[in-house]
Amino acid sequence: MTTLYEHGTLAALMAGNFDGTITVGNLLKHGSMGIGTFTGLDGEVVILNNEVYQAVSNGQVNHITDMDATMPFASVHFPAEQQDITLRNVNFAKLNNDFVKEHKLANVFAFLQLSGEFEHVKIRIAPKQEKPYPTLLDVAQHQPEFTAENISGTIIGYYAPEIFGTITAAGWHLHFISDDRQFAGHLLAFDAPELTGSFEIFDNLEQHLPIHNQEFRESTVDMATLRDGIAKSEGNAD
Repeated sequence: MTTLYEHGTLAALMAGNFDGTITVGNLLKHGSMGIGTFTGLDGEVVILNNEVYQAVSNGQVNHITDMDATMPFASVHFPAEQQDITLRNVNFAKLNNDFVKEHKLANVFAFLQLSGEFEHVKIRIAPKQEKPYPTLLDVAQHQPEFTAENISGTIIGYYAPEIFGTITAAGWHLHFISDDRQFAGHLLAFDAPELTGSFEIFDNLEQHLPIHNQEFRESTVDMATLRDGIAKSEGNAD
């Protein structure tokens, strides 16, 4: 059995629930690979082989060793049934169309890790917020973006079916980190001549909710605008 562990929901982030509700130490009990963000929506997180990296809004990348640092939202897993892959002339369009169709991902959760030389990478990084927190959509409208050319690195992240597009981002939610660990963030666009890596399909989703967090318990979600807001916040809107 392969399990994807999700802490918190994207819907809660959309409502501005940015307080950390799980420690890094506890999160790593559920997975050695993954992505997420820190308290206050402080940057973009990449977890590779139990090593935790945080990209912050000035472009700096921090290696996190504080196991008591907290996160409001994260997705992690332990690799179990990986399939090796090589993709050529790859970009987001190819992942969203050809790759999803070829591997029949429309109704499943999946993990993807790709490494190699990238001709172009565009990322964004959420800036840390202070209380009273704004909504995620408000934050998304003022997020710094960064680009890099001819850079070696790794894409890591998850695919979620459309029907689950309120607990997490539907489609691909990917982060990037360079081999020298100096450039990282939420992936918006990329082009690469050839990437190698692995992907994995999950047959189990473990959704963990922060039931002891009062703001989470009392928050309300406008379902009429939620999906459109998520798409805009994740950089997937037209």
